[in-house]
Amino acid sequence: MVLMFDEVARALEDVERLSGRIEMAERLAELLKKANVSEIKNLTYFLQGTLGPSYLAKELGIAEKLSIQAIAEACGYHVKEVERMFMEKGDLGLVVMEVIKKKKQISLFSKSLTFLDVFSIFNKIAGCAGERSVKLKKKLLAELLNNANILEGKFIMRFALGQLRLGAGTSTLIEAMAIAKTGNRGNKDVIERAYNLCSDLGLVAEMLWAHGLEGLSNISITPFLPLRPALAERLPNAKEIFAKLGRCGVEFKFDGFRMQIHKKGNKVVIFSRKLEDITHMFPDVVEVVKELKNDSLIFEGEALAYNEKEDQFYSFQETMHRRRKYGIDEASKLYPLHVYVFDVLFVDGKTLVDEPYIKRRKILESLFPFKILKKSKMWIAENWQEIDKIFQEAIKKRLEGVMVKDLNAPYTAGARKFAWIKLKKSYGTSVDTIDAVVVGYYKGKGARATFKFGGFLVGVWNKEMNVIQTIAKVGSGFSEEEM
Repeated sequence: MVLMFDEVARALEDVERLSGRIEMAERLAELLKKANVSEIKNLTYFLQGTLGPSYLAKELGIAEKLSIQAIAEACGYHVKEVERMFMEKGDLGLVVMEVIKKKKQISLFSKSLTFLDVFSIFNKIAGCAGERSVKLKKKLLAELLNNANILEGKFIMRFALGQLRLGAGTSTLIEAMAIAKTGNRGNKDVIERAYNLCSDLGLVAEMLWAHGLEGLSNISITPFLPLRPALAERLPNAKEIFAKLGRCGVEFKFDGFRMQIHKKGNKVVIFSRKLEDITHMFPDVVEVVKELKNDSLIFEGEALAYNEKEDQFYSFQETMHRRRKYGIDEASKLYPLHVYVFDVLFVDGKTLVDEPYIKRRKILESLFPFKILKKSKMWIAENWQEIDKIFQEAIKKRLEGVMVKDLNAPYTAGARKFAWIKLKKSYGTSVDTIDAVVVGYYKGKGARATFKFGGFLVGVWNKEMNVIQTIAKVGSGFSEEEM
């Protein structure tokens, strides 16, 4: 059986109306059961609101203006009419439902859409490049809407804009996969572990549908498939941390740019904390990693721009100059990096994530330092006073604080556990406040469309420039009555 897009749209409509995670998972499971092996990978991506795993960064590049034009073209409306409706509803998905219901032009060549039809056209849109790309994107989107029924149109438009708004996250989707394929939501942990090791839920779904739970054992740590990064818990002071962990490892916590670095032969790929491919931003790091003698490596570090003349680190904002699209070579010279390596996950074909931290640390120390790749300093604390002493030293050095680690814990990919605990100066102190002036507001979208209000833009007075400079959007904390 072929999965029709109408079945997908009806499931999404049901999920949007549900509020409980268990009910959402069960409804998604009903949908997933209808997908065959050739469809399940892309259906999983679609339900995540993407065209592939996050690290491949496939972008549709569809803006509201282009969407409005496509709606008008597909349904025989004037652009101004569609714009007016958007102002009223704040959701182009709802606009599409209304214009398809009152469609002014009927196509002689409309056809029923399969799920793979829709996904394939979105892939074509993502691949559009060059001078005519905007026109081609609009044409392809208009064709999709022209063939869509009312409910299909709503979710085609929301997917195009990256606004599915299901309220069901990755965890719920993994639970739905467990129910659909194994009949037991308790198998969620096995699926989640496979996902944490490759960051590609579509690949996990495909393996599960083709080979069952046993097939997931074939998913292992592989260079260039990023692991979901381990996350740290928080505790307010050294005494509570030691009570939780006992004898532990303590490292300085740098305010830098976390990177996961993969090497295989002469190829190097660098992923950010959010698993974006940022290799092109760090040519100096790439060249040094290539020189390492190991054939394959995966390790994590914190990158900071370093001023060698003054022997001090630049601020995080200055380090972030590397994130710009242009002038990377110039930025490399102005803001040379030190990468402080704090964990090693894979060496020459051997996976280390299940090894205790203390063993991974010894391997790390045998590989680094190497040129700009430094090993992070680490101390073994025998009591809470030693943790506090290292913490106070970090604060004197104007660092963020410390990271305290369970010496016997494995690397907990994708999880926030007490294997790592961070202690920062801000914990246990009152939050600073800033007085700002309201200089503008944003119109409401989605649930806030009713109020015509989405949030404030605020600024502060710059005495030297004699102007108000904007500093933040304030979009939370408003009751419905206030809006």
